[in-house]
Amino acid sequence: MLIIGAAALLFFGPDQLPKVAKRAGQAMREVQNTSQAFIREIERAAEEPDRERDLPPPPSPPAAPPAAAVPTEPASRDSYEI
Repeated sequence: MLIIGAAALLFFGPDQLPKVAKRAGQAMREVQNTSQAFIREIERAAEEPDRERDLPPPPSPPAAPPAAAVPTEPASRDSYEI
């Protein structure tokens, strides 16, 4: 860090260094804000299917009228009845 600071002081000079540091800080803040907004959007998109799954199921169609009783064949000897 000391080497970078010394190089910046030599390159920009003592008058411009505070202004450059302020601009660098603003740029870093903007990058952080953008990355946080991106992360929030990704998390929201990941939770969206969960919201759809948590919705109540759609209403079921009305029940069909009962079918007429159809006679069945008697049980065969091979069936196990209790």
